[in-house]
Amino acid sequence: MVTILSAGIIIPFLGALAALLVAPHVARYLSVLSAFLSFAAIVAVLVLFVGDGKRAISQDVVSFYGVAVLGFTIDNVSVLIGAAVGLVGLLVCVYSLGYMSLENREHPDEGRTRYFFFLQVFVGAMAGLVFSSTITGQLFFFEITGVCSWGLIGYYETPKAVSGAAKALIVTHIGSLGLYLAAALLFAQTGSFELSSLAAVSPPIKAAILLAILFAGWGKSAQLPLHIWLPRAMEAPTPVSAYLHAGSMVKIGVYIFARALISADAVPEVVGVVGAIAATVTLIYAFLMYLPQQDLKLLLVYSTIAQLSYIFLALSLSVFGSPLAFAAGVAHIFNHAFAKSLFFLVAGSLSFTTGTRMMPLLRGILARMPLVAISFGTAAFAVAGVPPMNLFFSKFTIFAGGFQVSHIHLLLFVLMAVAILESIGSFAWFLKRFGYAIPGQPSERIAEAGPLPASMAVALAILVALTLCSGVAAAAWLR
Repeated sequence: MVTILSAGIIIPFLGALAALLVAPHVARYLSVLSAFLSFAAIVAVLVLFVGDGKRAISQDVVSFYGVAVLGFTIDNVSVLIGAAVGLVGLLVCVYSLGYMSLENREHPDEGRTRYFFFLQVFVGAMAGLVFSSTITGQLFFFEITGVCSWGLIGYYETPKAVSGAAKALIVTHIGSLGLYLAAALLFAQTGSFELSSLAAVSPPIKAAILLAILFAGWGKSAQLPLHIWLPRAMEAPTPVSAYLHAGSMVKIGVYIFARALISADAVPEVVGVVGAIAATVTLIYAFLMYLPQQDLKLLLVYSTIAQLSYIFLALSLSVFGSPLAFAAGVAHIFNHAFAKSLFFLVAGSLSFTTGTRMMPLLRGILARMPLVAISFGTAAFAVAGVPPMNLFFSKFTIFAGGFQVSHIHLLLFVLMAVAILESIGSFAWFLKRFGYAIPGQPSERIAEAGPLPASMAVALAILVALTLCSGVAAAAWLR
């Protein structure tokens, strides 16, 4: 399994190097091929993992003087999340075949080599990070994703894009200092960088390590006070927004925190208190910020921050003794990857065909673009937590897990009440947006919309299906 997994991680890096040697119109298809092979390798690992009775394994890959600096863990969580980010990466590459063209009314661009180079590197780095068994391995891939983010956010080379790319690189690198500190503390205490050694650390040092990892997670997952980079990152091409800032990159923060909690055994309560309070404060902020947005992508930015807050809240609640909350948080990572990627690709489809993503100009989508309208509705109701969409199952389970432990502290009950109120508010807001944009007579921009390329339509259709069924799949996998 580890050999196949290693191939799945290396292939996108090799594809990226090959992209530098071929013409851009060849590089775009090469990106699809490398992403497909990488995803196929992860699926093969999943099949072998199930065939082995879902027995977790860890294996060192690179060691120096007996100290493992890079290794891979194959278990229930890494296989599930690895499959999600691999599949979203493949769909983003497919979507890019049509989106990166001169027919794009918002950003006419055929797609230069740099785009496909960084996209493939990012696919490989995400696979490596998800399966890493050491903090140093996480750090290595963590920093690679930061560079890829810089290269892709600044792709259009406008002043805003360049500034947004620099801000993303700087802020997420500040967050990475938490991982450097965690690695140093863990090695000083145990002589190892392996996450599994966290269980043997004394409670005060364990709390310090976990809080340092939580800080790094805030940086990547755009939580207060390290959220400022994500809105400016929307200057990137929309497929990049979907992958880096919905399906993949922002998931790094919540994932490394979840991975640390798995390894830590007994977790000091202070970690749960800090994580839960910070998540709820960010949740309120994000909700208030997305209410006035007119730009669809900016609305999705703050919605993403809010959904990531739910995941941090769930993981933090698990510290108080709720395995249900932890499983719900992991399922929310999986489900959100599909639902929010779909929503971003809807935004990209509207800007591609109409030249704008300003919501007041987009009305009557169903009459002119039924697939985009269905995709919009599916994504909107999923983010609002409406059944039978995937996020309903994980969000409801987060609430159940939270109330399961709310008797321990009154504060936990208050935080859960706030989260439920935000969920109700989100439902009302997205229902209002759906009612404005989808039915009725087409607006001028919608009436004049151009055709949607087949590759973009295929990606939307697959993500609609995944958004409808992945909630049940994640629940069955994690039970």
